[in-house]
Amino acid sequence: MRKLPKRVSGLSITDALNGNFNDKESISVKEQHEMYNGDKQTEKFTPAQFAEKWNQFVSEVDSPNLKTTLAHIPEFSDDYRFILKIENTVQEEALRNIKPKLVTWLRKELKNSGIDVFSKIEEIETERLIYSDNEKFQEMVKKNPNLNLLRQKFNLDFSE
Repeated sequence: MRKLPKRVSGLSITDALNGNFNDKESISVKEQHEMYNGDKQTEKFTPAQFAEKWNQFVSEVDSPNLKTTLAHIPEFSDDYRFILKIENTVQEEALRNIKPKLVTWLRKELKNSGIDVFSKIEEIETERLIYSDNEKFQEMVKKNPNLNLLRQKFNLDFSE
């Protein structure tokens, strides 16, 4: 029979349940719970203060995808319910995963337990890329309709 080592290093479930983690910079589960359900702090703050704290949090994020998602500062709201405009469901999932840590950190830093962050998917229109000769010609005709007359007069064709 093999003997197991008496002490195995790594994460401890007991420590995790008590809110003790090895990561010194993270907020413990206990602190997160207190921020969500504990004493209600209602200190007011300005849009500039919110933007400063938001950017401070984003600067500490390691994931490039998450940085892109959080690149835009949510619109300031008097009721402290901020809506972050995002482009797709991938960004929404990334926000959902980081939201507890983000909201708890903002509440702690700005001393206001009413802060909450929501996402709203908005399609951002991008310019369509022009590839074919015909598409290039159509774009030029939009700028100068006389080009179409020249094409007809000289019987030009852009078919490939």
